[in-house]
This record gives sequence, C-alpha cells and structure tokens, in this order.
Amino acid sequence: APLGFTDVNLNSRNTYEVGRRRSAPEHLPHGGTAPAEPAPPPQEPAERVRHRVGIAGAGSSFAEFFTRNFFTKRTKELKPAVQSAPGWKLFGKVPPRENLPKDSKIIQQEYEARTGRMYKPPPPSARRKNIEFEPLSTTALILEDRPANLPAKSVEEALRHRQEYDEMVAEAKKREIKEAHKRKKIMRERFKQEDNIASAMVIWVNEILPNWEGMRATRRVRELWWQGLPPSVRGKVWSLAVGNELNITPELYEIFLSRAKERWKSFSETSTENDVEDAGASVADREASLELIKLDISRTFPSLYIFQKGGPYHDLLHSVLGAYTCYRPDVGYVQGMSFIAAVLILNLEEADAFIAFANLLNKPCQLAFFRVDHSMMLKYFAAFEVFFEENLPKLFLHFKSYSLTPDIYLIDWIFTLYSKSLPLDLACRVWDVFCRDGEEFLFRTGLGILRLYEDILLQMDFIHIAQFLTKLPEDITSEKLFSCIAAIQMQNSNKKWAQVFASLMKDNKEGDKNHSPAPKT
Repeated sequence: APLGFTDVNLNSRNTYEVGRRRSAPEHLPHGGTAPAEPAPPPQEPAERVRHRVGIAGAGSSFAEFFTRNFFTKRTKELKPAVQSAPGWKLFGKVPPRENLPKDSKIIQQEYEARTGRMYKPPPPSARRKNIEFEPLSTTALILEDRPANLPAKSVEEALRHRQEYDEMVAEAKKREIKEAHKRKKIMRERFKQEDNIASAMVIWVNEILPNWEGMRATRRVRELWWQGLPPSVRGKVWSLAVGNELNITPELYEIFLSRAKERWKSFSETSTENDVEDAGASVADREASLELIKLDISRTFPSLYIFQKGGPYHDLLHSVLGAYTCYRPDVGYVQGMSFIAAVLILNLEEADAFIAFANLLNKPCQLAFFRVDHSMMLKYFAAFEVFFEENLPKLFLHFKSYSLTPDIYLIDWIFTLYSKSLPLDLACRVWDVFCRDGEEFLFRTGLGILRLYEDILLQMDFIHIAQFLTKLPEDITSEKLFSCIAAIQMQNSNKKWAQVFASLMKDNKEGDKNHSPAPKT
C-alpha cells in the first residue's frame, strides 16, 4: 500500500542531504545525489514519478531522520550512538565530547608542573589514628585527603590541619570532662540532700510533731526549718504553722462548696447579671465569676498539665476557689489566688487545703493585697524600701534614678507568694520559712532576689529591669538564693521589720489627724 506522503518540501536541501548521508551513506555516491531510478511507464505523469522516486529512494532515511530527531529513546535502543561522532539536536549539531574526565594522576602531575612543588604524603604515623575520643563525626574530616579531582594537600597544610584537629579534640574533651564533673557534683548534692531529708523526716515525725507547741520555737527546730521541710511532712507543718483562727471545719467547707455548685449551675442556666449578683454581694464578689476562675485555672502551673481541664487536680482546684468566693464574698476571687490554692492542694487534702487557704489569706499582709487596700499596700512598700536602702544602697539608687518603684515587681511576688516567679520546689522552700517567720520573710526573699542579681540589674534600664524581675531565670538554685537571703539584715537603726512597719502606721495616723477637718462650732 502507498505511504501517506502527499507532498515533500525539498527547499531545505542541505538538511535533507546530510540526513541522507548519515542515515544511508552506503547508497550515496560521492556527489551526494540519489541514484537514478528506472524510467516510469509513459502513462504516468512526471510529477507523480518524482514523488514515487523520493519515497522509494529516501523512505528509510526519512523515517530514521525524524526518529533520530524526535524519538531519541527508540534510536538508542535500535543503534547505540558513537561518542566521537557529531550528533543531532533540534537546532544544530552536538559537538564531539573532547573533554573526558582526567585521571587523578594526570591532575596531580599538572598541578606539580604548574606550582613547581612536589607533594610528599605524610608518614603513616601522622595520619588519622583510632583515638578514644571523637568530638564530632564531621570534625575529623579535616584530616582526610582531598578528593582525587582536587589538588592534594601540602605537607605544611596537612600538619596544620592535624594541629587544628588536636586542638579541637582537646577543647571538646575539656568540655566533656567539665560537664561530667558538673553532673557528678549535682548527683552528689542530690544524694546528700536526699539523705538529709530522710534523716530530718525521722526527727520531724518522731520528735517535733508529737511535741509541736513545746518545740516549734526552739533553736534546733528553727535551724531544721530553714534547711527545708521534708515533703512528707510539709503539708502537716504548714497547717500547724498557719493555724485555724477562723475555726473552719471540713463540714463548713462542704456547705460552701455546695453553694458554689449551685451558683455555677445558675451561671450556666442564665447569664444575666441579676442572677450573678446575690443580695448584699460586693463588687469583688461579682468578679468571682465562673469564667474568671476557669481562665485562671488553665493558666496555673501550665507546665505541670495537672490543673488544666482534664487533669487530675482541675476539679479540685476549681472547688477550693469556688468555695472560698462563697465563704468570703467581701474578698471574692482575685487573680493570683489559684497559684496559692494549687500549692496547698499539692501538699494537703482537699478540706485541709481549703482551711489553710482561708486562714492564710486572712493574714494582714495577704488581706491588704487581695482586698487591694492601697494605703496598706503603700506602707508595706515603704517598709520594704527602708530595708532595700539599708542592704543594697547602690542598687537602690539605680532604681531611684529610673523611678522604679517596688509595686512594679513586688505585687506579683506577694500575690502568688513567689509560686509563679520561682521554680515550684524553690517556692515551696520559701513557703517553709514564710510559715515560720511570717510576712517579714516575703519581703526578705524579695531583697534576696535583688541581691542575687544585683550585678545584672545595675547594667539594665527601666524596661529591662521590669521584664527581668517579672520573669526570673529558671536556673536559680535554692543554695544561691538562700545564701543571699541569709545575707539580708532585716534591721534598720536597731529596729526590726515589725517596728519599722508599726512606726510607718503611726506616722500615717498622725498625718491623718493633722489633715482632718476642724470640728464645727
């Protein structure tokens, strides 16, 4: 059957002829023209004869030509290409591959001829050995020889690399030894602390707690108290130290908890303000809404994941806070209470935690802060500044130069009793001595923190100081902090904290009398 070619364009003769030479050179004479065909019968026109001649003589060459140009995969399968011969691409020839990869020896010879230096490989003893310590897997690559297609190292360069590698190994080894000693020191201190806690626990359980009233004020007990309470007796000692002046019983806690649950139920049913308010409830009580407590609980010790929704202590913390808002509607719920209640829950049973929580917030200092009594808060700040100037005069003047007042950093510390600002274990140890010494130790701890970071704070401005004291470093240790707290002297002109605070209260009362209006006649 005749092929489907109806027309052949032979204007681009060069391309056609070259394609014919490459595809079928054995059929072409030297002139490059096709051999003559037999004369066709006379009845066929000359134009059709030429068409048939082109198909007969160049049919195979056309197929191979187009296959080579556009279907290269098929051509490679049929006939492998010769690398030295010029190939074809769409718009021209591919030049022959002349630059073949050179051998490494040839590259080395050219490099030596160009530089005029002969390379002598280092002796086997200078090469990399199997050493006991390898700082990093990539560090030792400096000792390896370069790839074959790159100039080899000179003797001086190889020796320099060996020296640099030895220095890196030595530095890494020093760091590793230093870190190992540090870890061993930490472990020794931890073991020592555990032994001290175990021995102290026996003393607290067998000697101190059975004779609490007679031994709590002795020097021996106070020294043991300063070293930190064993976790197994911490909650019991806190309860005894805080006391129960309010005479709250577990049954009373259940009553206020049931009231809180009723209020939460009414909150969920209606959201109008009339249902939220109780008769005689204060503004602070209206602040104690379910939404605010829920929000604060989710932000209480978030790294522990035990007070968040679904955690084991979420509902317990919610119950203690809700019961307190019903017990003290004049105080209500204030942000920061959740941290104090959470620390108590971690060390006490539910009812005991509520009793300690209510009595702790009934202390004069805590009551002044949580009721936002500005006049009382200012007196506490003034007393703090008296001892601040006495113990840290340089830092005191630095703070004064930036008009940085104590309320900027003390409010957060006092509201949460340092449980938000310090690591939890360190905060519990601060609580230990706070239960022993009272509100004075809260302000002494603040001065201890300032003393610990005095050199850093002296280099900061107002904004950086406020940010630093709001978020203290997490690597603070109890040994360093308590050594700084012990160095703070809570005595000014032979006056202790209580005397200084009492004098400030007296001055304030006299000032109020002088500014009081005269009686009408």
